[in-house]
Amino acid sequence: MEFKFTEENLAKIEGILKKYPTKKAAVMAVLYVAQEQNGWISGEVMKEVALLLKITTEDVLGVVTFYTMYHQKPAGKYHLQVCTNVSCMLRGAYKLYDHIKEKLNIDNGGITGDSVFSLEEVECMGSCGTAPMIAVNEDYYESLNLEKVDQIIGSLSGK
Repeated sequence: MEFKFTEENLAKIEGILKKYPTKKAAVMAVLYVAQEQNGWISGEVMKEVALLLKITTEDVLGVVTFYTMYHQKPAGKYHLQVCTNVSCMLRGAYKLYDHIKEKLNIDNGGITGDSVFSLEEVECMGSCGTAPMIAVNEDYYESLNLEKVDQIIGSLSGK
């Protein structure tokens, strides 16, 4: 499926490009705009970003595969990222992660049948002092336990 930026997003990207010394330096910000428009970063999205920024598709792929904030497949309305790196792991992250998997009946990289939730196990998200934590889209939830996780999921699902 072909991807093209909307006129509105092209205007937004023009503003973004003015903030960077080179087009290549804006790749992360432009990818974020692309993901907001498309919902995820497909091969077609990467090609369009590369063309727009006059860089290689491989340059774009390197950024997309390095950072967990870019989704390489469709994600749920609420994308749950569970940090399982050392600090979070030592403070119960795998217990939370397994609980979420069971509660939503999805595995890592999975999406619920209604497309409301998706789940991803991730490396350090920089919240070691308040571990364990999860991110829901762009919002961090820290110092978690099973009860708090259930409250978060319940508030998002309306249950």
